[in-house]
Amino acid sequence: MNGSKAVQNFVFAAILILLLVIVCRLFAPFFTVLLWSTLLYILLSPLHQRVIKKITTSGIKGRILKNLWAGIFSLGTVILILLPLFFVAAQFFRQITELIRLTRDTFNHNPGVIGDLLEKISGLIRDITSDQIIISADEIQRRIVSYLSSSLQNLIQLSSSIARNVGSFLFGLVLMIFSLFFFYMDGSYLSRLVLRAIPIRKEYITALVGKFKDITRNLFLGYIMVALVQAVMAYIVFLIFRIKGALVFAGLTLLCAFIPMFGAGLVWLPLGVIRMLDGEFLIGILFLVVSGFFISTLDNFLRPIFLQNRIQLHPLIIFFAILGGVRVFGFNGIIVGPMVVIFFLTVLDLFLTEHMIKPE
Repeated sequence: MNGSKAVQNFVFAAILILLLVIVCRLFAPFFTVLLWSTLLYILLSPLHQRVIKKITTSGIKGRILKNLWAGIFSLGTVILILLPLFFVAAQFFRQITELIRLTRDTFNHNPGVIGDLLEKISGLIRDITSDQIIISADEIQRRIVSYLSSSLQNLIQLSSSIARNVGSFLFGLVLMIFSLFFFYMDGSYLSRLVLRAIPIRKEYITALVGKFKDITRNLFLGYIMVALVQAVMAYIVFLIFRIKGALVFAGLTLLCAFIPMFGAGLVWLPLGVIRMLDGEFLIGILFLVVSGFFISTLDNFLRPIFLQNRIQLHPLIIFFAILGGVRVFGFNGIIVGPMVVIFFLTVLDLFLTEHMIKPE
């Protein structure tokens, strides 16, 4: 009898795992839409709840108002957040294309000045490597021009690819609005439905759900939002000092803001040094001072306000979690990478608590 029950349990578990794999495969094409819909819902649901908390859902009028507010929030989320991002992306591609063309033309039209600079670089490489690596100035210039030309070609191809996939993009946008609508309508019910299927103790489920919400909100506010503020401030500073390709360098500032210790300084410091080397010494110094105060100082000022020690994780771990997440999950890894790491540490803490193992 026990043997028959063990076989039944094994078959049942195998069927359950098989169905789980099939369900994951079915939802895999919509992973990006569901991920960012969930993120936006978690961020904006407190505001949505405050708006509808006085609406009684028992009558027809209450249900209509609830549906109306869900539609307003789902459409408004996409319009107010995503559409400006697409405008910025279009300007970014335009500026980076112009910047690459300008750099390539500079190499082609100023061979004397560029040649002297590359000779110095070539000599520096020989000195550093003790003549183990010998590369001529002409070879360096040839490789740089070749790289710039291929990058320009790749950007043109990418722009064409994006234009060809406008239909799929619009379809994804519709799916996001559709998902957000039902999240705002039935978010609590859907979360209970998913959590009920997870076979662990209720208090652990509560802890994991609370941690998931904290991770999402604090990652966005403490890291992504701070990086966005730094990028916006960098864009303003770069425009004031007439830096060509200001939006491109602001985008680089956004990426570098996640790097521990150096951060946004990896962008504005070289720009200031180049300005000084071009003969504008006082303007370069002023640019460095303004950038250091209005861009990099924001990191130390805003992050403690947003986080308030709610994510007890070293910035280096967050940095590598983002890099690993982007490498594995693409753009989604910006959120997925840190979430996986923090979830792992949370589950590990629950495991140690369950088995009464002291972390120390």
